[in-house]
Order: sequence, then structure tokens, then C-alpha cells
Amino acid sequence: MYPYLRMVKELLTARGAPSLGLLDTYVSRHLCWPWDLDPWMELNNGRTLTLYDLGRIALGRRTGLDAVLRTNRWGLTVAGSSVRYRRRVTLFDRLEMRTRCLGWDARFLYMDQSMWKGDDCTSQVLIRSALVSANGMLPPADLARAMGHAAESPALPPWVTGWIAADATRPWPPVR
Repeated sequence: MYPYLRMVKELLTARGAPSLGLLDTYVSRHLCWPWDLDPWMELNNGRTLTLYDLGRIALGRRTGLDAVLRTNRWGLTVAGSSVRYRRRVTLFDRLEMRTRCLGWDARFLYMDQSMWKGDDCTSQVLIRSALVSANGMLPPADLARAMGHAAESPALPPWVTGWIAADATRPWPPVR
């Protein structure tokens, strides 16, 4: 089940906080609860992605992205991701999540998120999102302009452009 109470907590926390720019980092804190665990007593990989959703939702509130999406009747949908899991997260571990927009290309917006237990990064995800309307995908530059940002993206880091290039070689639809 989706953690709606956690989502409400994140949105309420974000509501009273200062605004952030489109490329600023949003920091949030989370706790690993019993219902987040898998049979091996660590944070379930699917729940990890759901917690990352909460970071992006709150970042959207702090940057004004949510208002721009509502006003224009646009949406953002995850169009790809790459996750690294490096450290175990177990019951009642306290985590700090960092969420930021890295930039965009002609088709997609790229976001970097990481979870930290003290000085150790437990996981990181690169999220590729598509801006969509009732008529299909829109260029992310439209979103940047609507948010008062330059339409030109900052240069994407080499590890992101490398992932984009590698993902472009992947067959679609997949082989049966």
C-alpha cells in the first residue's frame, strides 16, 4: 500500500519551508518502519523507490513545480530509472534523503536522489521523467520556462549522459 500518511507529512513539512530553485537540493528525513522491511529484515527495494517518490513530491512542492503542473494541466511520469543499493537499511534506521534536479535534454528531465545513514550512502537513484499533457509528451524546456528558469539545461554530468547513451542501445520492446 502506498504510504499516504508519510506523503501528507512530507507535504505539510514542505508547505511551511522556504522555496527552493529548480536546481536546488531538497533534504528530508525518514525512518525505516517494520512495514518497510522485506523477508531479510532490510528495507525492501520496492519501498526504497516509493520513499524516493516522497522526496520528489516534496521537492515539487518546495520548487513550485506542483503549482505549475496543476496550472498547465501537465503531469510528470517516471520514464526510466537506475538504482544502486550499497548499504543495508534495517529496522528503525534513520535516513537522510537528498533530491535534486540535474537538468534535462530534449525529451526528459533527470533527477538524482540518494539516501544516507550518517556519512554512508545506502542507495542512489537516477530518475528520468517525462513531462506529459493530454496531447502527449512535452519538451522539459517548456516546464523550465513556466517555472521562470532558462529553457537551456545545465550540462548533465558525464555519468548521466553515459547512462542515457547506454539506455538508448537497449531494445524496446524487450525480446520475449
